Amino acid sequence: MNDQHPSLALRFRGFLPVVIDVETGGFNAQTDALLEIAAVLIDMDAQGYLRPSTRIQFHVDPFPGANIEQAALDFTGIDPDNPLRGAVPEETALKGVFEPVRKAIKHHGCTRAVLVGHNSFFDQGFLNSASERADIKRNPFHPFSSFDTAALAGLVYGQTVLAKACEAAGIRFNQREAHSALYDATRTAELFCSMVNRFKDLGGWPPPPPKDMPPTLAKQLD
Repeated sequence: MNDQHPSLALRFRGFLPVVIDVETGGFNAQTDALLEIAAVLIDMDAQGYLRPSTRIQFHVDPFPGANIEQAALDFTGIDPDNPLRGAVPEETALKGVFEPVRKAIKHHGCTRAVLVGHNSFFDQGFLNSASERADIKRNPFHPFSSFDTAALAGLVYGQTVLAKACEAAGIRFNQREAHSALYDATRTAELFCSMVNRFKDLGGWPPPPPKDMPPTLAKQLD
């Protein structure tokens, strides 16, 4: 890569970062309901700076036998029985997220998506468990690698709470809108982009010369 050929594939070793946020009925990915899922795709401009792009959201019907803790509903404000939610089965929601992710992977010349999340292990656990329940064979996300914006924000801004990290980054955060999967995913995407872009401005991430790149990535410079 050089300044004339910015590339998400080269920046992240063939991985496409995709922000995921979930709202759930508890903390156990195996037993507790997935109630909302949102994804935000990331693009790179001609100067190599990241920005959030397409946003995707689904309200999700609890899977049969799912546990839902009242404390979780009190925290998120979700009413699983509200017919106005327009909730869909887990399989429908996951396919609705995975299809545009696969298209973005192909578009950017990447090999796989990598989940970006605030405390990403939580979102990744629910995403993987729901994929297993739905028997989805082609999950485009890496099964265990992820980018955790809580850890990154602790390094960059000295803050690990999403709202405080956004404040430190100059990103508006409305507590009344928080704990919606789409809102939190959007703010997380903005935070992730701000940290990667800041590192770029500080002179970080020197791109390797084409001769040192894997052949599949070097081809993007042709």
